[in-house]
Amino acid sequence: MPKVTVDGQELDVPDGATVLQACELAGKEIPRFCYHERLSIAGNCRMCLVEVKPGPPKPQASCALPAAEGQEIRTDTQMVKTAREGVMEFLLINHPLDCPICDQGGECDLQDQAVAYGRGGSRYDMNKRAVTEKYMGPLIKTIMTRCIHCTRCVRFSEEIAGVDEIGALYRGEDMQITTYLEQAASHELSANVIDLCPVGALTSRPYAFEARPWELNRTISIDVSDAVGANISLHSKGREVMRALPRINDDVNEEWLSDKARYQVDGLGKRRLDKVFMKRRGKLAEAGWDDAFKAIAKQLKGDPSSIAAIAGDMVDCETMFAAKALLKASGSTLLEGRQTGMDYDVSSLAAVNFNSTFAGIETADAILIVGSQIRDEAPLVNVRLRKAVKRGAKVFIVGPHWDPTYPAEFLGDDTSVLGDVPKHVADAFKAAERPAIIMGGASLAAGALNAGLAFAEKFKLVRDDWNGFNVMHFSAARMGGLMLGYAQKGGIKDIVKAAPKVVLALGADEMDFSAFEDSLKVYIGHHGDKGAHAADIILPAASYAEKDGTYVNTEGRVQFAEKAVFAPGDAREDWTILRALADALKVDVGFDSFDALQSAMIAEVPALGEEGLAEYGKLPKAKKAAKGKVIAGYPIKDFYLTNPIARASDVMHRCSEELLHGGELAEAAE
Repeated sequence: MPKVTVDGQELDVPDGATVLQACELAGKEIPRFCYHERLSIAGNCRMCLVEVKPGPPKPQASCALPAAEGQEIRTDTQMVKTAREGVMEFLLINHPLDCPICDQGGECDLQDQAVAYGRGGSRYDMNKRAVTEKYMGPLIKTIMTRCIHCTRCVRFSEEIAGVDEIGALYRGEDMQITTYLEQAASHELSANVIDLCPVGALTSRPYAFEARPWELNRTISIDVSDAVGANISLHSKGREVMRALPRINDDVNEEWLSDKARYQVDGLGKRRLDKVFMKRRGKLAEAGWDDAFKAIAKQLKGDPSSIAAIAGDMVDCETMFAAKALLKASGSTLLEGRQTGMDYDVSSLAAVNFNSTFAGIETADAILIVGSQIRDEAPLVNVRLRKAVKRGAKVFIVGPHWDPTYPAEFLGDDTSVLGDVPKHVADAFKAAERPAIIMGGASLAAGALNAGLAFAEKFKLVRDDWNGFNVMHFSAARMGGLMLGYAQKGGIKDIVKAAPKVVLALGADEMDFSAFEDSLKVYIGHHGDKGAHAADIILPAASYAEKDGTYVNTEGRVQFAEKAVFAPGDAREDWTILRALADALKVDVGFDSFDALQSAMIAEVPALGEEGLAEYGKLPKAKKAAKGKVIAGYPIKDFYLTNPIARASDVMHRCSEELLHGGELAEAAE
């Protein structure tokens, strides 16, 4: 470890660290625009200048200079101060200085650093350059005259997303950042460049001119659009969620967020269920809570145990536990969370968990993906797999072809390959120190779980410090539901066979309601989507942004989300609806408050009370594997429209139409 001196303070820095990192270890703030911890070093903004001895008697870019033994680094000399002022003056020469109308105002690196490190005035009186705007799609608004050529967006697209869609044209003052042929940036992580842009050149198109940062309340939350459980911050104004931004969590989402998680929030206020509805003469009509509860109680009269609960993809654990307590008090055990009909074995949760963890999968050196289109199902996990490939990992895929953004070999779409492994694949896994398999939803639906467990045994995927067996879910509620017992042995077919008089659909919009024609279908949810259309009774509930809740991601990580805004109209938090229904059914569920509900849930499943990775025990032995099946397709057909909130979002429909289905941008007539 080299020993350096920073402004008279001596310290040891890690091998390979830069001078900028050494200064930060010493507690010094170094201004920068092009440097970013997760991107390659460009060294082109020159804002991070420091004085280093031994070396030439001039300021040097600290981001691109390796820290070496015996260096004396100065960040506070007059030379450094004057040099930074000069760089800032050059950066502002062509900047339009339109801060009052810029959406980056109030959270702009250029503003902050101009105040802290710039001169008090400008000596430039010539014409500023102007750059034509570039079209980057429905999510990214461009005002490229503001661009300072830091190239963060270019490096993100190439290195993190793996999609070379953004690049630079020309040189010097004429340089322009653009997408190729000025087409939309169409990958599923494109909007992260908005966070990366240190000026107002790339801003959020849907959020344009909506609010200023100081007007917003910030609430920590968890993304429910997939099973990654990305940490997000919901920014609200009044009773409306204005935007969702990522929170840094190196174990889960680092500092990235998928476009769907970021932009589906405009759907929170559209197509909402805010009144109780009951079906009368084949049509839904407004009703009161008492009428709805009496109708449910009447349906169960004489047989209170004939009730089932089916959980949707975005339900919190507290809601599922409240429904479970209601059913238990009624004498029923008909709980299911796999609403599309899958029926894989859940006797050991270790066999349906992402055991390597997201951070751990980066270190795998041989990876077999079976029946998962990871870019759609978990874009942020695909980012981790790109890192593994950069470190030398070999990736093999079983299933229909898709573009993984990294070199990978497709082994066909028949799951029998798990038992009859090609020699070169077997050799790669035998030689690997950290081999891994990722089983997706399509492979579970094809009955390949035991074949995957047999593969794990054969190639010793579980070792002293490594568990390479992983299942990739795509529903935010799935692991929490499995921990709470939302799984029948035969899946939803068992509930159909039981023919319950009442079916509680807890935000379940993807299930086949026609199988319950003779049941009273009660939909407890927040959007007028498929579940509400099929329901006999609609009880309006709160979305994930309108209630506190616990969520468990696909790696078994327990996380807590807070309430950001209030639910609209007569909508209530789900647990209060179920508590009131318990009174109508004259059963005791054992809780009268959210805290009591949470305490009862934690008493039954202690792991849900501790944030972090839950322990599921050892990986079970494989049972007799089913005959291999062909994986005909993947469960997600349209990345942007996978849940009721996204389907209510104008932005998501625009993305689906333009980016996936080739629709032309609709322009208003002038």
